[in-house]
Amino acid sequence: MPQVDAALFARLERFYDGVPRFAARVENVGPLVLFIGSNDAYPLYARPALEAGEKPSAADITAVRRRQRDIGAPEAFEWVHETSPDLLAVARSAGLSVLEAPLMVLDPDAMPPIADDESVSVRLLSPDDPSFAGDVMVRQAVAAIGFTHAGTGTGAAGAAERDAALTPLSAGAEALQRRRAAEGRAASALAELREPPGAALSGVVGSGMYQREGDVAEIVGVATLPAARHRGVARAVTAALARHALEHGAGLVFLSAASADVAAMYARLGFRRVGTACIAEPEVAVP
Repeated sequence: MPQVDAALFARLERFYDGVPRFAARVENVGPLVLFIGSNDAYPLYARPALEAGEKPSAADITAVRRRQRDIGAPEAFEWVHETSPDLLAVARSAGLSVLEAPLMVLDPDAMPPIADDESVSVRLLSPDDPSFAGDVMVRQAVAAIGFTHAGTGTGAAGAAERDAALTPLSAGAEALQRRRAAEGRAASALAELREPPGAALSGVVGSGMYQREGDVAEIVGVATLPAARHRGVARAVTAALARHALEHGAGLVFLSAASADVAAMYARLGFRRVGTACIAEPEVAVP
């Protein structure tokens, strides 16, 4: 691996290891590290321990899955293929289904110029705004609908489904979200279509966020209601988050694309593929 790539992937490894620790406790299972979130945190995952001296085995994965089930955590694993190339085959042999997602890094010089978008309006959330908790609820609801209807195809799910998916935040979850935002560890964006009052697609139709550790920011959770797809919403949200991260001191902005079609959209915003992010979940239950 070229030295420049080695430095980049080492930087990403430090990010992946560091960012969950803000809201999690850690357990080591052989060469794997399991991040366990509180009831107020978002679901977390297991991954290869930073600078582990040995490679994870199928038995290590099975042991982590049992522990995840014991504590009611998702049986989720994440890693970068270029850093842990042997883990893909091992994970599959241990009964995991693995999504190989394009891992893409932003080239700020390749970002298109800021243009006034007459069809999409994007705003970044402020933890000091009285509407912050409600806005986070909307962001989560849009993401829930968007990812339930996976892919990039349009569909009927829209504002009614979004509103039905709204779930109140617990006091602890709200405090965690505010703290992450106030400390610059996360930022969220909401997008609306500029349509006449009373239009069927009123209100927020797209959302996303980035999470940050040091000067590295990862854009995650970009979602669009199926009824609003193919109208530039995800593109506008991603561009706004990328610019916000850069303007607030991020030296590296990256993301993982769910598909080749999504990766092509990100490429038009200045992201280039540097590797593969592996995201794994069970094919079969652990006995």
